[in-house]
Amino acid sequence: MSYVALYRKFRPDNFTEVKGQDHIVTTLRNQIKSDRIGHAYLFCGTRGTGKTSIAKLFAKTVNCQNPVDGSPCGECESCKRIAAGVSMDVVEMDAASNNGVEDVRNIIDAVSYSPSEGRYRVYIIDEVHMLSTNAFNALLKTLEEPPSYCIFILATTEVHKIPITILSRCQRYDFKRISIDTIADRLEDLMQREGIDVEPKALRYIAKTADGSMRDALSLLDQCIAFHYGETLTYDNALDVLGAVDTEVFSKLLRGVMGHDVTACIKVLEEIVIQGRELTQFVTDFTWYLRNLLVVKTSDNVEDVLDVSTDNKNRLKEEADKLEAESIIRYIRIFSDLSNDIRYATQKRILVEIALIKLCRPQMDSKSNEVVDRIRYIEDQLENGVAVAAAQNVQSQPVMAKAAPAKLPDALPEDIQKVVNNWRNIINNFEGLDRMLMTKVTVSLSADNKLLILTPADEPACDRLLEETVKENIKKTISESVEKEIDIDIQKAGNRDEIKSVYPDILKMSGINAMIVEED
Repeated sequence: MSYVALYRKFRPDNFTEVKGQDHIVTTLRNQIKSDRIGHAYLFCGTRGTGKTSIAKLFAKTVNCQNPVDGSPCGECESCKRIAAGVSMDVVEMDAASNNGVEDVRNIIDAVSYSPSEGRYRVYIIDEVHMLSTNAFNALLKTLEEPPSYCIFILATTEVHKIPITILSRCQRYDFKRISIDTIADRLEDLMQREGIDVEPKALRYIAKTADGSMRDALSLLDQCIAFHYGETLTYDNALDVLGAVDTEVFSKLLRGVMGHDVTACIKVLEEIVIQGRELTQFVTDFTWYLRNLLVVKTSDNVEDVLDVSTDNKNRLKEEADKLEAESIIRYIRIFSDLSNDIRYATQKRILVEIALIKLCRPQMDSKSNEVVDRIRYIEDQLENGVAVAAAQNVQSQPVMAKAAPAKLPDALPEDIQKVVNNWRNIINNFEGLDRMLMTKVTVSLSADNKLLILTPADEPACDRLLEETVKENIKKTISESVEKEIDIDIQKAGNRDEIKSVYPDILKMSGINAMIVEED
């Protein structure tokens, strides 16, 4: 007999062997035992979580001549014929390749015939979301009022594509992703049955790579065993077969990023490429490594949410202490974007190198949410004495003369008052970082009755508001909001305390202080 893949060989024969879907198994077994069987079921969830397996088990059990505690006996003629795939009472249809009206009409025509062997005729339609609109409409009436001996089981990975008219006629069961522990325990049990020596660490890595899919885990395990047939399957062997990278390499790479060392990062990537690792898998795994780093940084009790060894956990804690949460989030965002782009790229290595350079050189990234990292990078350079000369040049330049604040008149000029009254709407007209920075400014009046917008010196990010293009946008936005050209002066004017002591805040004086987000 030819070899049978593990996921086919060890497909569950009864409900007790189904792992990770206890909420569904319990419900279906109770329905069978109490003879409260529905006529239409919808099984939805990600691939490899047991939808088809449970559908077949359910079909086998409702037709079993001697069911045991809501599970099929596996010994009667009906169970054997269904298991062999030759029963006339269980009809499977793949909607991915049979999605037309005629395919559904064939089912409708066959529904009128009674079961030939068991109590029920069960129709299992896999990937049902692939049916055409007309096919769904043809199925609708039969699905709503089938003969008493008919059961429909619809399985799908994309439930959002199912028409609401179909959903309302089915009992819906959502299949969960199977946990790493559950998958690893199942793999270990099967390897003991097969008499194959496998390291528990290797099984856990395979379980993690399967991403909640038992079928994917068995397929990956099959692949690893075939590659190292006759040997003990070790963790390193599993990494070799799956083209993955050990966590120590991720740690080495991260330390290069933390040191802004592009050369070191490129060398690590070179080693990964030479070893023949799959770059798409590398990007996915490194993103998870950064996720674990963020969890360690932001959580107190990480033991319950991290599935890593004690040594790796200690290394993560050491690295998390050297990074800000905002930086880790930026790293994750960059690599998440990369994981989408790299999938269909022809030059994967170049894309990864660009991403690593972005991590090491935050000043090259002009996006608004990179400002914190760019400022931190400049501070590091200053601490290391790299930019001292530039700093001295800045200090030697004359300080910008501050516009003298006005002594406020009894009533503000009409145009200025309109700006004050519309300030909330004005702020909302800005986007992203500019909107946030505009909540940190002080709005005052100059001696010549100009609108004075003051940026605090102790908020370095606010320097962006002094850029010419941004200043022009501020003036344009304010003028358009009041439908009149407004004279506006935008300048930096000391820290917050200095501004409060020198410049009257016309927003607060007009009772608009609720619109200003102040930090203690």
